[in-house]
Amino acid sequence: MNWEEYKNKIKAEDPAAARVIEDAELCAPVLSAMIRKREEPGMARRGLAERCGISESSVARIESFETSPKIDTLLRILRSLGLGLSVTSASGR
Repeated sequence: MNWEEYKNKIKAEDPAAARVIEDAELCAPVLSAMIRKREEPGMARRGLAERCGISESSVARIESFETSPKIDTLLRILRSLGLGLSVTSASGR
C-alpha cells in the first residue's frame, strides 16, 4: 500500500484523522516555502526569530508543525522573509 492509498483508507475510516491530514496538507506548502526561504541565505532559526520578535523555539515548533501560529505571527514571519500569503479555493469544498 502506498502513501496515497493509506491516507485515503485512514480518511475514510476516521473523520477526525481525515481533518488532521487535510489541515496538514493545506499547511505544508506554506511551511515548506517558509523554510526554503529562510535557508536560502543560510539564515538560522535564531536569525528569523530575532527578525520577527519571537523565540527560536517558537520558530522551530512552527516549522516542525508542532504548533500552529496565530495568523498575525505567521504574517510577520512571512513578511520578514519577503513572502506573502494568498487564499485560494480548496478543491472539493
